[in-house]
Amino acid sequence: MAILGTLLKKGIRIREMLEQEYTAPFDLQKKELKELLITASQTEFGKYHNFSEVLHGFRKGDKEFYKRFKNQVPIHTYDKIYADWWRLALQGARNICWPGRVKYFALSSGTSEASSKYLPVTKDMTKSIQKTSIRQILTLSKYDLRPEIFESGILMLGGSTHLNKRGSYFEGDLSGIQAARLPFWFQHFYKPGKKIAKTRNWDAKLDEIARKAWEWDIGIVVGVPAWIQILMEKIIKYHKLNNIHEVWPNLEVYVHGGVSFDPYRKGFEKLLGHPIKYIETYLASEGFIAFQAYPDRRSMRLVLNNGIFYEFVPFEEKNFAADGEIRPNAESLLIDEVEEGKEYAILLSSNAGAWRYLIGDVIKFASLEEVEIVITGRTKHFLSLCGEHLSVDNMNKAIELVSNEFNIDIPEFAVAGIPHDSLFAHHWFIGTDDLVDKTLLKEKIDEHLKALNDDYAVERSAALKEVFVDVIPVRTFYDWMESIGKVGGQNKFPRVMKNTQLEDWKSFLQTHANGYHS
Repeated sequence: MAILGTLLKKGIRIREMLEQEYTAPFDLQKKELKELLITASQTEFGKYHNFSEVLHGFRKGDKEFYKRFKNQVPIHTYDKIYADWWRLALQGARNICWPGRVKYFALSSGTSEASSKYLPVTKDMTKSIQKTSIRQILTLSKYDLRPEIFESGILMLGGSTHLNKRGSYFEGDLSGIQAARLPFWFQHFYKPGKKIAKTRNWDAKLDEIARKAWEWDIGIVVGVPAWIQILMEKIIKYHKLNNIHEVWPNLEVYVHGGVSFDPYRKGFEKLLGHPIKYIETYLASEGFIAFQAYPDRRSMRLVLNNGIFYEFVPFEEKNFAADGEIRPNAESLLIDEVEEGKEYAILLSSNAGAWRYLIGDVIKFASLEEVEIVITGRTKHFLSLCGEHLSVDNMNKAIELVSNEFNIDIPEFAVAGIPHDSLFAHHWFIGTDDLVDKTLLKEKIDEHLKALNDDYAVERSAALKEVFVDVIPVRTFYDWMESIGKVGGQNKFPRVMKNTQLEDWKSFLQTHANGYHS
């Protein structure tokens, strides 16, 4: 039975899609915040921060509700909300930030910190993610796909569904938690199936999927680009194929997220027999935030009416310190106050019990009319040692341009800011298995960044005195990820390395120097 037909026959409503289509974003978000506050008003967090006082503001005009909300509830980083509230929920206490007891915690796959974060996953959050997933599936009708695709399976490559029991709760990767709780009707389409999905050993999971690939008719693949590419390479090698379409002729759609796809595109497309459609999603450990709603767009539509209220903090020096930490008095804006083309850090309040929570991502609005965004980086994943203000978006674009110029694949890279004499330098670690002149590569990266970023161009003639480039085999990046216990699932290699993370990486390179060209 076709998946779209199944959705309709199961009575899945698209009211929320139409509601967002025909309602002003501000009105949707105002309603969303009110519902969140009402639901959580009798929690410990709600009582402490006097949600009832905030709710009275909804009856008044001139955004009184938002003024009260900001006055009553401070901005929370992970460390703050965990220390003050979430640790109590982790210990089994009920009604802390959301009604009931939190039975699941997602271990964050964030790339900026070494230690894991414990993010609450409530029943309401799980339902919201499922509903947004359905909305995304329904948008496939706009992609002019062959009918066979909707009869095919969906391969979702995520973390293990075998969750760790820790006293009163289970912990694991969000993708594993979601896959373990899939609706019954969806399991007909879901691959690799429950048994393989439970496998904890990542290499063993990939090997088993590769072995069974012939048994499945896959039309849609979902997962982080690096691991999907590795999986397809395994399948092609195991079955001695020329490309992935020899085993999955109906593969037509790749749904990706978590990291820019551009550095992977060239290597990825070498594994295909014919072009496929790429759809970007923004499913974070904190919730399903946005998805690509139209073909041939690089932007994603923000989901405004499904359990999340957004605030936007202009990503500027007045709001963020040099190390990316948000300032206590940072300015925050509502959805109707943002501008196209400006960078904002996102604050979330959600049905997972997050309140004015800084998730660490930086976005731009590509279209206010369509409420579409692009992710440009992370609050702590940028380089500004001396005012160069280099974003991950700039880095990705520069790598894409040099990849095309030299006709090489660079699926992984990282950059670090370092002292150089009395001033500064950038140190690039380029992951490629292709031969390339390191000096030319350095010159071209530098040249493109100067064209992409005026601040960078200015500082290259001032305090940013040098650029260093090391070329490293791609496998080394994944070996390091494995060495720190972050292999597979939603884990991504950090694009910007700082402090102890950089020292760990350099130490690893010294002890794993096979093919490393310094």
